[in-house]
Amino acid sequence: MKIAIIGAGAMGSIYASFLAKSNNEVLAIDLWEDHINAIKNNGLRVSGFSGDNIVNNVKVSNNINDAKDYDLIVIATKASGVGPVASKLSEIISKESLILTIQNGLGAGERIASFMPTDNILLGVAQGFGASMKGPGHAHHNNMSMIRIGEMNGGITPRLNNLVKIWSDAGFNAKAFEDIEQLIWEKFICNVAWSGSCSVFRKTLGQVMGNEHMFNVAKGCALEARQMGDLKKVNFTFNDTVEYITEFGKKLLNSKPSMLQDVEANRLSEVDAINGMVVTLGKELGIETPYNKVVSSIIKAQEDEYK
Repeated sequence: MKIAIIGAGAMGSIYASFLAKSNNEVLAIDLWEDHINAIKNNGLRVSGFSGDNIVNNVKVSNNINDAKDYDLIVIATKASGVGPVASKLSEIISKESLILTIQNGLGAGERIASFMPTDNILLGVAQGFGASMKGPGHAHHNNMSMIRIGEMNGGITPRLNNLVKIWSDAGFNAKAFEDIEQLIWEKFICNVAWSGSCSVFRKTLGQVMGNEHMFNVAKGCALEARQMGDLKKVNFTFNDTVEYITEFGKKLLNSKPSMLQDVEANRLSEVDAINGMVVTLGKELGIETPYNKVVSSIIKAQEDEYK
Protein backbone atom coordinates (compact mmCIF):
# COMPACT_ATOMS: atom_id res chain seq x y z
CA MET A 1 0.00 0.00 0.00
CA LYS A 2 1.17 3.54 -0.72
CA ILE A 3 1.10 5.34 2.63
CA ALA A 4 1.99 8.97 3.30
CA ILE A 5 2.70 9.98 6.89
CA ILE A 6 2.23 13.72 7.40
CA GLY A 7 4.03 14.78 10.55
CA ALA A 8 7.12 12.64 11.11
CA GLY A 9 7.62 13.42 14.77
CA ALA A 10 8.05 10.66 17.34
CA MET A 11 4.80 8.81 16.61
CA GLY A 12 4.83 9.56 12.88
CA SER A 13 8.35 8.16 12.65
CA ILE A 14 7.30 4.99 14.47
CA TYR A 15 4.37 4.54 12.08
CA ALA A 16 6.65 5.10 9.08
CA SER A 17 9.30 2.67 10.31
CA PHE A 18 6.97 -0.22 11.06
CA LEU A 19 4.88 0.21 7.92
CA ALA A 20 7.98 0.48 5.69
CA LYS A 21 9.46 -2.70 7.18
CA SER A 22 6.25 -4.46 6.15
CA ASN A 23 6.91 -3.69 2.46
CA ASN A 24 4.53 -0.77 2.15
CA GLU A 25 5.64 2.22 0.07
CA VAL A 26 5.98 4.86 2.78
CA LEU A 27 6.49 8.60 2.38
CA ALA A 28 7.28 10.69 5.49
CA ILE A 29 6.46 14.39 5.16
CA ASP A 30 7.77 16.89 7.68
CA LEU A 31 9.15 20.42 7.84
CA TRP A 32 12.05 19.52 10.15
CA GLU A 33 14.85 19.60 7.58
CA ASP A 34 17.52 18.02 9.81
CA HIS A 35 15.21 15.08 10.48
CA ILE A 36 14.29 14.63 6.83
CA ASN A 37 17.95 14.80 5.77
CA ALA A 38 18.98 12.32 8.45
CA ILE A 39 16.39 9.80 7.24
CA LYS A 40 17.44 10.36 3.64
CA ASN A 41 21.15 9.91 4.36
CA ASN A 42 21.22 7.40 7.23
CA GLY A 43 17.81 5.74 7.37
CA LEU A 44 15.10 6.04 10.03
CA ARG A 45 16.08 4.68 13.44
CA VAL A 46 13.49 3.57 16.00
CA SER A 47 14.69 2.31 19.37
CA GLY A 48 13.10 1.22 22.62
CA PHE A 49 10.41 -1.33 23.37
CA SER A 50 10.53 -2.87 19.87
CA GLY A 51 14.33 -3.12 19.78
CA ASP A 52 16.75 -0.91 17.88
CA ASN A 53 16.17 -0.87 14.13
CA ILE A 54 17.08 1.25 11.12
CA VAL A 55 14.97 1.19 7.97
CA ASN A 56 16.31 2.60 4.73
CA ASN A 57 13.26 2.47 2.48
CA VAL A 58 11.28 5.42 3.85
CA LYS A 59 10.92 8.19 1.28
CA VAL A 60 10.97 11.73 2.64
CA SER A 61 9.66 15.13 1.63
CA ASN A 62 8.87 18.56 3.03
CA ASN A 63 6.07 19.14 0.51
CA ILE A 64 2.55 17.97 1.27
CA ASN A 65 1.73 17.94 -2.44
CA ASP A 66 3.89 14.82 -2.74
CA ALA A 67 1.12 12.91 -0.93
CA LYS A 68 -0.99 13.08 -4.08
CA ASP A 69 -2.09 9.66 -5.39
CA TYR A 70 -1.27 7.84 -2.13
CA ASP A 71 -3.79 5.22 -0.97
CA LEU A 72 -3.65 6.11 2.70
CA ILE A 73 -2.69 9.44 4.23
CA VAL A 74 -1.96 9.38 7.94
CA ILE A 75 -2.14 12.77 9.66
CA ALA A 76 0.23 12.51 12.61
CA THR A 77 0.75 16.21 13.28
CA LYS A 78 -0.09 17.96 16.51
CA ALA A 79 -3.75 18.88 16.92
CA SER A 80 -3.15 22.44 15.75
CA GLY A 81 -1.75 21.17 12.46
CA VAL A 82 -4.74 19.05 11.47
CA GLY A 83 -6.83 21.86 9.96
CA PRO A 84 -4.05 23.35 7.81
CA VAL A 85 -3.04 19.88 6.60
CA ALA A 86 -6.63 18.97 5.73
CA SER A 87 -7.03 22.23 3.85
CA LYS A 88 -4.04 21.42 1.64
CA LEU A 89 -5.01 17.76 1.21
CA SER A 90 -8.49 18.73 0.02
CA GLU A 91 -6.88 20.22 -3.08
CA ILE A 92 -4.83 17.16 -4.10
CA ILE A 93 -6.36 13.89 -2.92
CA SER A 94 -8.49 11.59 -5.02
CA LYS A 95 -11.91 10.28 -4.07
CA GLU A 96 -10.33 6.89 -3.34
CA SER A 97 -7.73 8.15 -0.86
CA LEU A 98 -8.31 7.30 2.79
CA ILE A 99 -7.48 9.80 5.53
CA LEU A 100 -6.52 8.41 8.94
CA THR A 101 -5.90 10.98 11.65
CA ILE A 102 -4.25 9.99 14.94
CA GLN A 103 -3.99 12.81 17.48
CA ASN A 104 -4.16 13.56 21.17
CA GLY A 105 -7.20 15.49 22.30
CA LEU A 106 -10.62 15.93 20.75
CA GLY A 107 -11.94 17.35 17.49
CA ALA A 108 -9.46 16.15 14.85
CA GLY A 109 -12.15 14.55 12.70
CA GLU A 110 -14.30 17.65 12.85
CA ARG A 111 -11.37 19.84 11.82
CA ILE A 112 -10.79 17.65 8.76
CA ALA A 113 -14.51 17.57 7.96
CA SER A 114 -14.56 21.35 7.59
CA PHE A 115 -12.46 20.91 4.44
CA MET A 116 -13.72 17.66 2.90
CA PRO A 117 -16.53 15.09 3.10
CA THR A 118 -16.34 12.59 5.97
CA ASP A 119 -16.88 9.51 3.77
CA ASN A 120 -13.19 8.58 3.63
CA ILE A 121 -12.09 9.80 7.05
CA LEU A 122 -11.02 7.32 9.70
CA LEU A 123 -10.00 8.12 13.27
CA GLY A 124 -7.25 6.43 15.22
CA VAL A 125 -6.11 6.23 18.83
CA ALA A 126 -2.52 5.32 19.68
CA GLN A 127 -2.19 4.24 23.28
CA GLY A 128 0.75 3.50 25.54
CA PHE A 129 3.77 4.29 23.35
CA GLY A 130 5.61 6.86 25.44
CA ALA A 131 7.33 8.14 22.31
CA SER A 132 9.96 10.85 21.98
CA MET A 133 12.57 12.10 19.54
CA LYS A 134 16.18 11.42 20.51
CA GLY A 135 17.48 13.52 17.64
CA PRO A 136 17.15 13.92 13.87
CA GLY A 137 16.37 10.56 12.29
CA HIS A 138 15.92 8.79 15.65
CA ALA A 139 12.63 8.11 17.47
CA HIS A 140 12.28 6.16 20.72
CA HIS A 141 9.35 4.55 22.50
CA ASN A 142 9.02 3.05 25.98
CA ASN A 143 6.08 0.77 25.21
CA MET A 144 3.44 0.04 22.56
CA SER A 145 -0.02 -0.93 23.68
CA MET A 146 -2.51 -0.61 20.82
CA ILE A 147 -3.57 1.21 17.68
CA ARG A 148 -7.35 1.53 17.61
CA ILE A 149 -8.98 2.50 14.31
CA GLY A 150 -12.56 3.28 13.38
CA GLU A 151 -14.69 4.92 10.71
CA MET A 152 -15.53 8.51 11.55
CA ASN A 153 -19.13 7.77 10.62
CA GLY A 154 -19.15 4.57 12.66
CA GLY A 155 -19.58 0.89 11.86
CA ILE A 156 -17.26 -1.92 10.80
CA THR A 157 -16.48 -1.90 7.06
CA PRO A 158 -14.32 -4.07 4.77
CA ARG A 159 -11.89 -1.19 4.19
CA LEU A 160 -11.55 -0.70 7.96
CA ASN A 161 -10.75 -4.38 8.43
CA ASN A 162 -8.25 -4.23 5.57
CA LEU A 163 -6.57 -1.19 7.10
CA VAL A 164 -6.32 -2.89 10.49
CA LYS A 165 -4.72 -5.92 8.80
CA ILE A 166 -2.07 -3.69 7.20
CA TRP A 167 -1.17 -2.19 10.58
CA SER A 168 -1.25 -5.59 12.27
CA ASP A 169 0.99 -7.10 9.61
CA ALA A 170 3.42 -4.24 10.27
CA GLY A 171 3.77 -5.31 13.90
CA PHE A 172 1.24 -3.12 15.66
CA ASN A 173 -1.42 -4.45 18.00
CA ALA A 174 -4.19 -2.94 15.87
CA LYS A 175 -7.94 -3.42 16.23
CA ALA A 176 -11.08 -2.12 14.54
CA PHE A 177 -13.74 -0.46 16.65
CA GLU A 178 -17.33 0.32 15.77
CA ASP A 179 -17.51 3.31 18.14
CA ILE A 180 -14.13 5.01 17.84
CA GLU A 181 -15.38 8.15 19.61
CA GLN A 182 -15.61 6.11 22.81
CA LEU A 183 -11.92 5.19 22.53
CA ILE A 184 -10.93 8.75 21.66
CA TRP A 185 -12.63 9.97 24.82
CA GLU A 186 -11.00 7.31 26.97
CA LYS A 187 -7.57 8.24 25.64
CA PHE A 188 -8.51 11.90 26.06
CA ILE A 189 -9.09 11.42 29.78
CA CYS A 190 -5.61 9.92 30.15
CA ASN A 191 -4.11 12.79 28.14
CA VAL A 192 -5.91 15.32 30.30
CA ALA A 193 -4.67 13.65 33.50
CA TRP A 194 -1.04 13.16 32.60
CA SER A 195 -0.19 15.73 29.92
CA GLY A 196 -1.35 18.67 31.99
CA SER A 197 0.01 17.60 35.36
CA CYS A 198 3.38 16.40 34.06
CA SER A 199 3.80 19.62 32.08
CA VAL A 200 2.95 21.94 34.96
CA PHE A 201 5.27 20.13 37.38
CA ARG A 202 7.83 19.15 34.72
CA LYS A 203 7.88 15.56 35.93
CA THR A 204 7.47 12.08 34.43
CA LEU A 205 4.27 10.12 34.97
CA GLY A 206 5.90 8.08 37.71
CA GLN A 207 7.10 11.17 39.55
CA VAL A 208 3.63 12.71 39.47
CA MET A 209 2.05 9.47 40.67
CA GLY A 210 4.57 9.27 43.49
CA ASN A 211 3.68 12.69 44.89
CA GLU A 212 0.32 12.99 46.63
CA HIS A 213 -0.22 16.65 45.74
CA MET A 214 0.79 16.29 42.09
CA PHE A 215 -1.31 13.16 41.72
CA ASN A 216 -4.33 14.99 43.14
CA VAL A 217 -4.02 17.53 40.33
CA ALA A 218 -3.89 14.75 37.72
CA LYS A 219 -6.92 13.06 39.25
CA GLY A 220 -8.85 16.34 39.45
CA CYS A 221 -8.20 17.04 35.76
CA ALA A 222 -9.28 13.53 34.78
CA LEU A 223 -12.49 13.62 36.80
CA GLU A 224 -13.51 16.92 35.19
CA ALA A 225 -12.93 15.41 31.75
CA ARG A 226 -14.98 12.36 32.69
CA GLN A 227 -17.84 14.61 33.75
CA MET A 228 -17.79 16.27 30.33
CA GLY A 229 -17.86 12.86 28.65
CA ASP A 230 -20.78 11.70 30.77
CA LEU A 231 -22.72 14.84 29.86
CA LYS A 232 -21.90 14.15 26.20
CA LYS A 233 -23.36 10.63 26.63
CA VAL A 234 -20.06 8.88 25.88
CA ASN A 235 -20.39 5.13 26.47
CA PHE A 236 -17.30 4.62 28.63
CA THR A 237 -16.02 1.08 29.23
CA PHE A 238 -14.93 1.84 32.81
CA ASN A 239 -16.58 3.24 35.92
CA ASP A 240 -13.61 4.14 38.13
CA THR A 241 -11.79 6.99 36.39
CA VAL A 242 -8.97 7.22 38.93
CA GLU A 243 -8.27 3.51 38.67
CA TYR A 244 -8.30 3.77 34.87
CA ILE A 245 -5.73 6.58 34.66
CA THR A 246 -3.62 4.90 37.36
CA GLU A 247 -3.39 1.63 35.44
CA PHE A 248 -2.55 3.59 32.30
CA GLY A 249 0.16 5.52 34.13
CA LYS A 250 1.76 2.41 35.63
CA LYS A 251 2.75 1.26 32.14
CA LEU A 252 4.59 4.51 31.37
CA LEU A 253 6.22 5.51 34.64
CA ASN A 254 9.39 6.86 33.03
CA SER A 255 7.67 8.62 30.16
CA LYS A 256 7.29 12.31 29.47
CA PRO A 257 4.06 13.22 27.65
CA SER A 258 4.55 15.05 24.37
CA MET A 259 3.14 18.20 25.96
CA LEU A 260 5.93 18.16 28.55
CA GLN A 261 8.47 17.61 25.79
CA ASP A 262 7.07 20.72 24.09
CA VAL A 263 7.21 22.75 27.30
CA GLU A 264 10.81 21.74 27.93
CA ALA A 265 11.75 22.68 24.36
CA ASN A 266 9.90 26.03 24.50
CA ARG A 267 7.50 24.92 21.77
CA LEU A 268 3.77 25.59 21.57
CA SER A 269 1.90 22.57 22.92
CA GLU A 270 -1.44 20.85 22.33
CA VAL A 271 -2.92 22.16 25.57
CA ASP A 272 -5.89 23.75 23.77
CA ALA A 273 -6.98 20.33 22.46
CA ILE A 274 -6.41 18.59 25.80
CA ASN A 275 -6.83 20.39 29.14
CA GLY A 276 -8.06 23.51 27.37
CA MET A 277 -10.74 21.46 25.63
CA VAL A 278 -12.17 20.44 29.02
CA VAL A 279 -12.43 24.12 29.91
CA THR A 280 -14.12 24.87 26.58
CA LEU A 281 -16.63 22.04 27.03
CA GLY A 282 -17.28 23.15 30.59
CA LYS A 283 -18.20 26.62 29.40
CA GLU A 284 -20.53 25.15 26.77
CA LEU A 285 -22.21 22.93 29.35
CA GLY A 286 -22.23 25.42 32.20
CA ILE A 287 -19.89 23.37 34.40
CA GLU A 288 -16.91 24.70 36.32
CA THR A 289 -13.58 23.00 35.54
CA PRO A 290 -11.13 24.55 38.03
CA TYR A 291 -8.34 21.98 37.77
CA ASN A 292 -8.12 22.13 34.00
CA LYS A 293 -8.59 25.89 33.95
CA VAL A 294 -5.59 26.43 36.23
CA VAL A 295 -3.42 23.85 34.45
CA SER A 296 -4.26 25.35 31.04
CA SER A 297 -3.63 28.87 32.28
CA ILE A 298 -0.21 27.98 33.66
CA ILE A 299 0.89 26.31 30.43
CA LYS A 300 -0.51 29.12 28.26
CA ALA A 301 1.28 31.70 30.42
CA GLN A 302 4.53 29.80 29.93
CA GLU A 303 3.96 29.71 26.19
CA ASP A 304 3.36 33.45 26.06
CA GLU A 305 6.94 33.94 27.19
CA TYR A 306 8.47 32.13 24.23
CA LYS A 307 6.06 32.84 21.39
